[in-house]
Amino acid sequence: MMTYNNLYLDIRRRLKQEGYPGASLEARELVCCGSCKTKEEFYRDAPLYVPPEVEQAVRDLLERHLHGEPVAYLVGEWEFYGLTLDVSEAVLIPRIDTEVLAGEAIEYVRGAGRCRVLDLCAGSGCVGLAVAANAPECRVLLGEVSEPAVRVCRQNIRRCALTAQVSVMAMDVLKPPPKSLGEFQCIVCNPPYIPRADIAGLEISVKKFEPYLALCGGEDGYDFYTAVSQMWKELLAPGGRLYFEVGAGQADTVLRIMRAEGFGDINVVPDTQGIPRVVYGTLLVEV
Repeated sequence: MMTYNNLYLDIRRRLKQEGYPGASLEARELVCCGSCKTKEEFYRDAPLYVPPEVEQAVRDLLERHLHGEPVAYLVGEWEFYGLTLDVSEAVLIPRIDTEVLAGEAIEYVRGAGRCRVLDLCAGSGCVGLAVAANAPECRVLLGEVSEPAVRVCRQNIRRCALTAQVSVMAMDVLKPPPKSLGEFQCIVCNPPYIPRADIAGLEISVKKFEPYLALCGGEDGYDFYTAVSQMWKELLAPGGRLYFEVGAGQADTVLRIMRAEGFGDINVVPDTQGIPRVVYGTLLVEV
């Protein structure tokens, strides 16, 4: 028999041997999930022996992960911008790169006071929920076309105790918005942006397990950027901001799309690796 700590070290070693960069975090999550322990309970019980059935459950999870299944889907939750969120194969796994989008929007919304924010292509709701949690005067509407993803959003609104501040609606970004949605001071969007032909070349953990609907941005990857900039700008208040996450190499094209649709003061923000990751601009007021 081995202790919880030794089991964790063994799982971490296997993951490192297979080249997983997040081996330490993933090993801990797998041990916690397989043993039904919180992180605090894992650290508390680290010197204790692991029952054989628990060790087997952890090793079964490891094998599933080594065959491509993401840890976030195995454990059913993931952290984003200080929030712990439910995730399933109905939504993309929140990624640290997307925290750049959330952070830029939070900075703007905090300065706007009481305002309305629309999170399009919301997925798990991670960006809109992070904005709401860090800018308590705002009200956030999550928009998502997938009904299973809408259900995940509802779960996360409740989990984050933001029911008074955040709501969710089913909406198709590729169609004109209903006027009944009203006016927003800020729109954030992390859309599907991978060109259709590129999806087959993605890592197996992405192309096999993450939702195709949330990955494919059309033939060239720009369908959603064009649709939001053209149609959904009608919901922005004069002088309102539109924030996009973009894929590697897409920032310049998205900038041009926004400029052609009447946005000015356009900025590009890099992620932690220096890759242009967020493009945002202000809807110019016609005079």
